[in-house]
Amino acid sequence: MLNHIGTTTIKTKRLTLRRFTPQDAEAMYSNWASDARVAKFLTWLPHESIEVTKALLNDWCTHYDEKNYYNWLIEFEGQAIGNISVVKQSERDCSCDLGYCMSQKHWGKGIMTEAAKAVTDFLMGDVGMHRIVIENATENPASGCVARKCGYTLEGVRKEAFLSLDGRWLDICHNAILKNEWLKSK
Repeated sequence: MLNHIGTTTIKTKRLTLRRFTPQDAEAMYSNWASDARVAKFLTWLPHESIEVTKALLNDWCTHYDEKNYYNWLIEFEGQAIGNISVVKQSERDCSCDLGYCMSQKHWGKGIMTEAAKAVTDFLMGDVGMHRIVIENATENPASGCVARKCGYTLEGVRKEAFLSLDGRWLDICHNAILKNEWLKSK
């Protein structure tokens, strides 16, 4: 059984992971949501206007009262630079999938690895997940590196499992970590 406690602020050495507020719209829009490079391997189109971002944040913020809702803004040096969230979960199986994205100018600095480790620790340790999955397109190996640096194992590749926004079928790597693997790493 899971111990849902909702999106709780998490602090790491360099980051603050916190709830979004409607006031984050401008930073989200300008730092990553409007960038086609960020959205290239994701399920959503780059935001065409700040109004799209505002509407999305207003919706997200209404869910923070739900104890099983996990969606963090990633703050680095006082600036909103990305997002990490539970994108799918199963109460029955005590499992979930993580998704993340971040401003292109902060890629390659270990920031997403730091955020994903912190969220994995929170979901395994505080919420009680048994299994967490991170998927990435084979054409986006940096995302897979984040998963493996966090102790996730590549379980396999699903051929042409994702239709990209530019109309191409992409192969998807399936990375997972189990509770006992996570405990061994502590």
